[in-house]
Amino acid sequence: MAKTELNPKVDAFLNKPSKWQAEFTALRKIAIEFGLTEEFKWGKPCYALNGSNVFLIHGFKEYCALLFMKGALLGDPENILIQQTENVQAARQIRFTNLQQIIDMELVLKSYIQNAIDVETAGLKVEMKRDKEFPIPEELQTRFDELPAFKEAFEALTPGRQRAYLLYFGSPKQSKTRVSRIEKYQEQIFDGLGLND
Repeated sequence: MAKTELNPKVDAFLNKPSKWQAEFTALRKIAIEFGLTEEFKWGKPCYALNGSNVFLIHGFKEYCALLFMKGALLGDPENILIQQTENVQAARQIRFTNLQQIIDMELVLKSYIQNAIDVETAGLKVEMKRDKEFPIPEELQTRFDELPAFKEAFEALTPGRQRAYLLYFGSPKQSKTRVSRIEKYQEQIFDGLGLND
């Protein structure tokens, strides 16, 4: 198996002092044994096979993690894969809070990485929920009925933007909160912008 060529951007990232510097370095040491392409995407070390991202290394306040892009398709014999939020469809994480956990789990991590590579090599795809499966909140439907141009603007958005709005508008328990969210983002939707644009 060809050794991974080290990416200077990842070197620079790992040389910067951070809360998870030792853990990131240990995870990279494991990652580069698989001959994947080491890239630096979204400000994180990312490992790809034939142009498709397989996994990345990232850190948060409480933990750092290996994030598998198609983690939902992986076997999980150790029961360690975590779905970040209920809305994440494909990706799964293995989380760590200290260096010793990574050292102790090295063989397990290697087996999960190999599984992720096998999934990518086989060309497997995660079946994504269609936007039609995300319900339109009643308050949004009312606004669409009152203002057909608003419905047109919403339907002109990309599927990902529509999905983000549907989840955001539909999540509050109280109707008045849902209404205020819709009002707040109405202009943004008319401008063709997503929730976070």
